[in-house]
Amino acid sequence: MTEQISQLRPSLARALSAANEACAAIPPAWPLEATVAVNPFLGQTNESLTDAGARLARAAGAAVAMPRTWYARKIDAGEIQDADIAAAIDAARRPGLTVEGVRAASREAPAAPMASPTLADLAAEAEGVDWPAIVADRFTAWAQGYFDEGQALWAAPRNRDPWAAWRAFATQDLTPEILGLSGFATKVDAAPDQIATFLPAAAERLGLTPEAAPAYFHRLLTTLGGWSQLARYKLWRAEQAGEGDQTLLACLAIRVFWEQALLERGGEALLRRWSTARRAYEEPIAPTEAMAIDAVLQEAAERAGQRGLASRLAAPGAPAAPTRPSLQAAFCIDVRSEVFRRALEGVDPSIETLGFAGFFGLGVAHRDYASDVEECRLPVLLQPGLTSRSGGDDASADDGATGEVQARIAARAARAWGRFRLAAVSSFAFVESAAPLYIGKLARDALGLDLSAKPSRKTNLKANPGAETPAPRLDPAIDLEARVGAAEAILRAMSLTERFARLVVLAGHGAGVVNNPHASALQCGACGGYSGEVNARLLAGLLNDPSVREGVAARGIEIPADTLFVGALHDTVSDRVTLYAEDHPAPAHGRDLERAEARLEAAGRTCRGERAGRLPRADGEADLLRRGRDWAEARPEWGLAGCQAFIAAPRSRTAGRDLTGRAFLHSYDWRADTEFKVLELILTAPVVVASWISLQYYGSCVAPQTFGAGNKLLHNVVGGVGVVEGNGGVLRAGLPWQSVHDGERFVHDPLRLSVCVEAPREAILDILRRHDGVRALFDHGWLHLFALDENGGMAWRYRPGLAWEAYDATALSRAHASPAEGVEAAL
Repeated sequence: MTEQISQLRPSLARALSAANEACAAIPPAWPLEATVAVNPFLGQTNESLTDAGARLARAAGAAVAMPRTWYARKIDAGEIQDADIAAAIDAARRPGLTVEGVRAASREAPAAPMASPTLADLAAEAEGVDWPAIVADRFTAWAQGYFDEGQALWAAPRNRDPWAAWRAFATQDLTPEILGLSGFATKVDAAPDQIATFLPAAAERLGLTPEAAPAYFHRLLTTLGGWSQLARYKLWRAEQAGEGDQTLLACLAIRVFWEQALLERGGEALLRRWSTARRAYEEPIAPTEAMAIDAVLQEAAERAGQRGLASRLAAPGAPAAPTRPSLQAAFCIDVRSEVFRRALEGVDPSIETLGFAGFFGLGVAHRDYASDVEECRLPVLLQPGLTSRSGGDDASADDGATGEVQARIAARAARAWGRFRLAAVSSFAFVESAAPLYIGKLARDALGLDLSAKPSRKTNLKANPGAETPAPRLDPAIDLEARVGAAEAILRAMSLTERFARLVVLAGHGAGVVNNPHASALQCGACGGYSGEVNARLLAGLLNDPSVREGVAARGIEIPADTLFVGALHDTVSDRVTLYAEDHPAPAHGRDLERAEARLEAAGRTCRGERAGRLPRADGEADLLRRGRDWAEARPEWGLAGCQAFIAAPRSRTAGRDLTGRAFLHSYDWRADTEFKVLELILTAPVVVASWISLQYYGSCVAPQTFGAGNKLLHNVVGGVGVVEGNGGVLRAGLPWQSVHDGERFVHDPLRLSVCVEAPREAILDILRRHDGVRALFDHGWLHLFALDENGGMAWRYRPGLAWEAYDATALSRAHASPAEGVEAAL
């Protein structure tokens, strides 16, 4: 697109360049089927929190910090100390601020940020007609059909140019005419066929200067809420494939068309109002003093949290594991795994757990059993390099294949039956005649009957996603050299190259829930919003292959002949673990598997007891076994709420320390990483994914109206891709309110993630020098970075500009009584 712009005449090039700049400021939002956490500040990561606050205040009326009362309560409780505020002032390079002044400001309530007005806003003020709501309603009426992924019974035409599709819709939509925009449909019909022609001409009619256009276009896109973000997702996916996509640009053009139509209708009075408002978009970003104080308070809260983390890491740990663990279990780095790993190690100190990205290094495009849908089970930052499937080949005649064909036919029949039940011509008659047949099912599901039975190694698919499907396999298979290379790389990245137990469990995770449009947000973020058992089972198969073992042995990794790898699935709602032992029958390991199941069940009971104390209305451990199947339960679990830190270090640095389910734990031993390739992978992939998760929770707390999905109790699913709140309005992206708030208080402390790495500091800096995007996250404060010492203590803090400073949490705590002296000692 950039090359095309450069060949246009200057006025067209400027308008399209401004449009593309605005599009880049919008974060993507994945559809509900595979929701993944997205950093809502993705377009502002090259700015500080203060500058991003000024930009988003103008574009969306969004805040980037919590209300002042939130910080005041932490100050009153002693959580935020004067030393934290002093250090935050120093980090912000705001010598004009004082600790006393910031403390006093926390008692004030500055005016909420106000977005710059659009023409729809100005017309509403002048006429008393809610034009912004009308525009949102009519845009959603079109978008829910255009973006539909199977929910609509009478679907809109697929794969149509979005600008042309909207024009076809708008020429038939009489609502604007009825509401007073006479000739609207005729003007739509007369509009240019090409966005590249329409947008520059419209920008000229609106009187947009080159300085005003990017900010104004950004503002218009934010008024479309999640629809803009969904369109940005389509552009994201296209860019990953080296292609382009016009959907987001078309959304902007549609919004501009409405503005132009309102200006033409409003006459001179509206034009004068617009001339004044337009100048605000020409002004450069200028953070206010209040925004600077908010950023300091936020930094102080994060430094307080870091002191607490440092204290936990400094506490005595667990005793060293034996030479050969009785069981090894690798879990996703997800913060929910921290609770389970701690519980499992508590059951038997001879057990060793590891942390690794939940896709287990196998980025696959997977087709599940009897499914035609290709699922990308890997982080969305990556492209799948492998394909896999569960079940046999349809063309073969074996029993497995025949079963899969029958299952696929049954699935299609069920879909057809479902559409018949809901179709406009049959739905009411169906309810009248067939509803009594569903009374038993409704009663069983609504009352949650038979939900507490202990799962076996094969458990119900609905209660434990993916558990009944046949073993997945790579299809097409890759050659031996590639399999050996993949196995070696994964084992080294896991820091699992010696001391193999007889049984090694590779546990992906998922969440068994019903009646939850955001169910995929509770699944594995590293698996693209799907559960992680497919990747775990694929890796188990790879590492059990005798030829692969022989190959990795030649590369220095000896896997004992009696070691068995077993894939597993950890259900984070019930804290039950399903072992897929049938994938690799091993009679000699029967006793090992029985012991593992007993230990996993005991750990699950401990986890449920701990988690029950955090969930509202949780009536002990038993409640968590039924919570995911309760139709009325808005909070089946807390997901990743509370995430505060990312720690890449040997497990010995964190074992035995209660990190309260707030830390991503990645196993890493830099001494075995001679070229720091694993360290580079960790900093450029898992850390970035974790930052997206952390900042999504952050954004859903500080600006829930802009970056949150609203109230679950009011949600209606639209197009199968997202939700609206109530019966209209724009699409809502981000996390529902019930994911961050328990009804009385926030359960997530919106703190930017603290990344703690045990590795030589110069090696860390060398990686940041080579990866500008990752470095920007640390330099602009979206992430904090610490280097751990040989005991796992937080010893060094990264400062912007590729520098380190000594960090002493104990000195900072002492500084409570004497801030200046303590900060000097700490720095």
